[in-house]
Amino acid sequence: MKKIAILGSTGSIGTQALDVVQSNPDHFSVEVLTAHSNADLLIEQAKKFKPNAVVIGDESKYQIVKDALWIDDIKVYAGQEALEQIVESTEIELVLTALVGAAGLKPTVNAIQAGKTIALANKETLVVAGDLVTALAKSKAVNIYPVDSEHSAIFQCLAGEWHNPIEKIILTASGGPFRGKTKEFLSTVTKAQALKHPNWTMGAKITIDSASLMNKGLEVIEAKWLFNLKPSQIEVIVHPQSIIHSIVQFQDGSMKAQMGLPDMKLPIQYAMGYPNRLPSDFPRFDFTKYPQLTFEQPDTSTFRCLSLAFEAMERGGNMPCIMNAANEIAVAKFLNDEIGFLEIPDMIEKAMNTIDYVATPTLDDYIATDFAARECAVAL
Repeated sequence: MKKIAILGSTGSIGTQALDVVQSNPDHFSVEVLTAHSNADLLIEQAKKFKPNAVVIGDESKYQIVKDALWIDDIKVYAGQEALEQIVESTEIELVLTALVGAAGLKPTVNAIQAGKTIALANKETLVVAGDLVTALAKSKAVNIYPVDSEHSAIFQCLAGEWHNPIEKIILTASGGPFRGKTKEFLSTVTKAQALKHPNWTMGAKITIDSASLMNKGLEVIEAKWLFNLKPSQIEVIVHPQSIIHSIVQFQDGSMKAQMGLPDMKLPIQYAMGYPNRLPSDFPRFDFTKYPQLTFEQPDTSTFRCLSLAFEAMERGGNMPCIMNAANEIAVAKFLNDEIGFLEIPDMIEKAMNTIDYVATPTLDDYIATDFAARECAVAL
């Protein structure tokens, strides 16, 4: 039985991970749960799964959580520092990082330093500091199992192929709710329209990233680090049905794809249960219900976030960190009705052209870059 910590247990990935735990009580036990501010759901989860400890990021809600859980003998901590330290607990074997944004970096780094296996749903950790994180994981002999459906697909396709060189990988994208739309259309879209994803149910931030194709850009950079690839080895193709989750092409030209209905519980369970495929009652794919699977090139002139991500990956250094921080601020502004949808890539590009470039950043450089890029984006 694996003892797990779920960082971000009240979010979309976290709640689905707990569904997986509930369906596999002989395989997983919950040691730690954390949430940023959703105290009510964190309390509900803690009473149900009986972890040893919980962390609420919002320190103003510490007493609420503590008062609710004292009778259950569950330890309660609060604040960012507690979140970063809790992953070092000797009882934890697997840390599922499901935090949103760059907030996942330091807890993930601490978990790796403590020798914990990582199930990574926080793509920004590798986008912001992929070189440092992967080098640290290698030095500590820590495995990082991807949770994103696309990276899980690549990981599954590589099983049994570790000795065979990859020619390229193809990450599939649904195209989001605005696939095929023009810049004129996008200039007036609302957040309500952007939050209606055609295939996946996700949190607000990642749903907006999907609509702008920035989510695919982040995944491109994450894939570079997860699978030790050159930028030229990564391709994006729009696949509206979201049945083929990604593809690996090997040096002999043959290709392997992983397929299935769009359900995040499957890659979550695969990462948590690896190397075993645990049984599930998830809905099964029926070929007769999908007589056509279609593919098209992404429109990077309209959806500029994807091309900005490729540019950041090519430049390397702290540029992906700048891009990610500016995007987080831009998305927050869009969700607050402060800017229009097409202003998101404009803000990102301005930050990338403004913040000082560092070719070989340290962890402190990444932290300083993240802060400076956010300040810059806030001021735009």
